[in-house]
Amino acid sequence: MKKIQLSDPLTFSAIAQGYWRLDGWDFTTSDLVSHMRACIDLGVTTFDTAEVYGDTICEILMGEAFRQDPSIRKQVQLVTKTGIFKQMVNGKTFGYYDTTYNRVVRSCKESLQRLGTDHIDLYLIHREDPCFDPWETGRALLDLKKEGLVLEIGVSNFDPFKFEALNQAVNGELVTNQIEWNPIQFEHFNSGMIDYLTARKIHPMAWSPLAGGRIFSKDDERAVNAMAKITEIAKRHDVEPVTVIYAWIMYHPVGAVPVVGSSRIDRLALAVDALEVHLEHYEWYEIYVASRQQVLR
Repeated sequence: MKKIQLSDPLTFSAIAQGYWRLDGWDFTTSDLVSHMRACIDLGVTTFDTAEVYGDTICEILMGEAFRQDPSIRKQVQLVTKTGIFKQMVNGKTFGYYDTTYNRVVRSCKESLQRLGTDHIDLYLIHREDPCFDPWETGRALLDLKKEGLVLEIGVSNFDPFKFEALNQAVNGELVTNQIEWNPIQFEHFNSGMIDYLTARKIHPMAWSPLAGGRIFSKDDERAVNAMAKITEIAKRHDVEPVTVIYAWIMYHPVGAVPVVGSSRIDRLALAVDALEVHLEHYEWYEIYVASRQQVLR
């Protein structure tokens, strides 16, 4: 398995396994242990979660698996996130963000308990917070690093401005931005985020590489257009269309790490197959413009 070095002490597998839907997989703890072992056997050793996934249930389930087989935790790089919360207001659930110092520190320690580990390899601020003080949030992240509770720090879904603000506050120590990226999602190309990361040699993680399944929709014209071209290119390379999508993401010089969200190991294997697919340079652009959202100038 190809490795991606995010920093001197932290190296990821080129593909990550995401557990954001874990609470809906109906796995026993033994099932999850077997799933994690199968990931490792494929060379996929980077596992992604967040405290908000399943309202903390996903972290709890992963922690139970690590406790059942402690050897797994020693073989993987563990990613989790903070910043998204819920509050009951007038009988309804209200979602909001909180990236204050006390909340970030408290969340990290709570995640460590749920995950049954003494440290998190990569700790992310989950979403852009409109009421965001980069110096306060940054101080919390740096203190967590100093305590040895987290190895490295980063963000998720940040635009270039908020990324730069927080990166200044942590003395340039952010090692990733986990962003949504797929053949029908170009937010971070258009914001300049991918150019920013490429220039600074910061490797992003790419969540929802299959657009949460929407890439296969027959009712979304963008997806239909994109998949027609992707399927054509897949036939040229004698691989599955899904494999081409992962190859397309990993072709970009920014060196992104796609996060696979499926419970099925055969689908994870299709992503791993992408490491052996060598797209032609023009094919990358064919996919880039296929949904008709992007135009080459």
